[in-house]
Amino acid sequence: MAHRMPHSQTLALYQWLAFVTAVVYLAVGVAGFFVTGPEGFAQPDNGQRLFGLTIDNLHNVVHLSTGFLGVIMWSGAGRARAFGWSIVVGHGTLFVHGLIAVNNPEIDSFHINVAGRWLHILSVVAGLTIALWPDRGADATSPRSRPAM
Repeated sequence: MAHRMPHSQTLALYQWLAFVTAVVYLAVGVAGFFVTGPEGFAQPDNGQRLFGLTIDNLHNVVHLSTGFLGVIMWSGAGRARAFGWSIVVGHGTLFVHGLIAVNNPEIDSFHINVAGRWLHILSVVAGLTIALWPDRGADATSPRSRPAM
C-alpha cells in the first residue's frame, strides 16, 4: 500500500490578484502620507495629488485599510472572494458618490476627481474579478477531475 502525502494546495489566480491588489493599496496609502504629511484629515480639496488622484489623510487611511484587509484575507479562497466583494461594495459606493457629489462641495467629503472615479471603477472591476473568477476544479468534465484508470 502506497503512502499518500497530502498535496499542498496551490493558490488560485484570484487569490494572487487579491494579494497584488492589497499590496498596491498599501503602497498607495503609504505613498499618500509622504505627499500629505501628518496634518489634516479630511480637508477640502487641498491641491495635493498622487498620480493625479486627489488625496488627503482620509484617503490614505482608506487605502491602507483596504490593503491591510486584503493582506489578511488573500490566502483563503473564501476570504479572498469576500475581499473582492468588499472592494466592489466599498469602491463602488465611492464611485457613485463621486458621480453624485461632483462640483458640490457641501456633500463632497472625499473630493473625488476624474482620476479617482476611474480608479474606483477599475477597483470594482478588480473586485469582481477576484469575487467571480472560476475555481480550477469547478468543471467536473475536465481531464484533471477524472479519476486515473
